[in-house]
Amino acid sequence: MTHKNRTFILAVSLLAVVAMLLTACVPPAAAPAGGAPAAPAGEQAAPAAGASKLEMFSWWTAGGEADGLNAMYEIYKAKYPNVEIINATVAGGAGTNAKAVLSTRLTGGDPPDSFQLHAGLEVEKYEPDKYLQPLDDLYASEGWDKVFPADLITLLKYEDHFWGVPVNIHRSNVMWYNKQVLADNGIEPPATWDEWFAAAETLKAAGIVPLVIGTKEGWEAGHTFETILAGVLGPEGYKGLWTGATPWTDAKVTEALEVFKKMMTYANTDYSALTWDGAAQYLIDGKGAMHIMGDWTDGWFTSKGYTEYGWAPVPQTQGTFVALSDSFAAAKGAPNQENLVNWLKVAGSKEGQEAFNPKKGSICARTDCDPALFNAYLQSAMTDWSQDAIVPSVAHGAAAYEKWATVYKDILTTFITQGDVAKAQADFQQACVDNGICK
Repeated sequence: MTHKNRTFILAVSLLAVVAMLLTACVPPAAAPAGGAPAAPAGEQAAPAAGASKLEMFSWWTAGGEADGLNAMYEIYKAKYPNVEIINATVAGGAGTNAKAVLSTRLTGGDPPDSFQLHAGLEVEKYEPDKYLQPLDDLYASEGWDKVFPADLITLLKYEDHFWGVPVNIHRSNVMWYNKQVLADNGIEPPATWDEWFAAAETLKAAGIVPLVIGTKEGWEAGHTFETILAGVLGPEGYKGLWTGATPWTDAKVTEALEVFKKMMTYANTDYSALTWDGAAQYLIDGKGAMHIMGDWTDGWFTSKGYTEYGWAPVPQTQGTFVALSDSFAAAKGAPNQENLVNWLKVAGSKEGQEAFNPKKGSICARTDCDPALFNAYLQSAMTDWSQDAIVPSVAHGAAAYEKWATVYKDILTTFITQGDVAKAQADFQQACVDNGICK
């Protein structure tokens, strides 16, 4: 090792120690010490002897999501028992809080080794050329281009590179319901909005909350509304909203806003104080009937030991799969490069995904997982994924750049309180123009 390299290593180590003392933050990782031949890009640092760590950053803190993540950790620990996993999590559905913390860490030169990233245009938020490692070589060596479906491969590429390894596929347009509540009131799961509103009147008269929703974290209204848009506009019309092919001034957007406004009149009154899982508790308690949320709800119900739930596509979205995918990215300058690469291999492996997804409440990103390992809901999702029209979720980072998606969510938050259809529609159109999508 040259004198210049030794000086560089000492300087980096001292800076890390000073940062820890000043901020009382996450402990600094070992200083770089040579290239790792398995690295997906460039010469990165391997862990120093006696300090082998892997820092994983996510927003999976409870229920099925934490159970699934721990299942992958167990596989990693069995393969690499001398590596200490630092499970850095920040609570908040859809990463509402985690993304802000992560951005601060990346720009501050304190990256975790790997972090959770929604597949799709969310990657643009992290300026990949500056803060991420391209993973093209790893995709080639692991053969992932042969086991991830073509639609997902397209979603994962940004500026002709892969930036994350997907661990699952989620569906956002699921309507969960309490089977006993619907049966007691003579209601079949509604397939249209007219049927839904008729059912809501019956349930309301019986003292049951028709729609349970929580909007505390700011993304849930946007999640619910994207499923209405997908049903009212159809797959092509919905996709056009994010490419400029469908103007937000379209009459069907007006119709979707009117549906959402009317639907919220049947919601629990405490929605602004609840997270999505707090709202879903209404179903477990038998106080609520229907809940529109992604299929992580299946994992959450399972973690609670609750089995009396049913599911159906959100009204008018039969044959449409509003999709999102969780992936793990590699931070540029990751302090534990070899351990990071090994983690990504586990995340993309058949073994890892079969351990993770049944608990998380999602299906594999890979096409070769064993359906017998999954429950009835997830098997139905596998079938739908293989035959439905696939459209991207905006609330979960797939359909639009982060800036545009954030404005979309903010408009919906305001709309819930004001109910002004014309203003919301005009705001959507202006935001689309401001983001260079609409003319």
